[in-house]
Amino acid sequence: MEKMIKIDGMSCSHCSMRVEKALNAIEGVSANVNLEDHTATLILAKDVSDDIIKEAVEDAGFTIVG
Repeated sequence: MEKMIKIDGMSCSHCSMRVEKALNAIEGVSANVNLEDHTATLILAKDVSDDIIKEAVEDAGFTIVG
């Protein structure tokens, strides 16, 4: 399953790498973060709750929009 999320607060490549690393650390998630669009595209190999994704992004210091 593919999911796209919008992320607020990323302003540089370091920011996007930090978010990507946090999301890829979740079991069953393969993430690609686009700094220009402020989005992350997630490929979910299994059912991962939105709360787990949100927590990973927030622990990296950013916020999911929407």
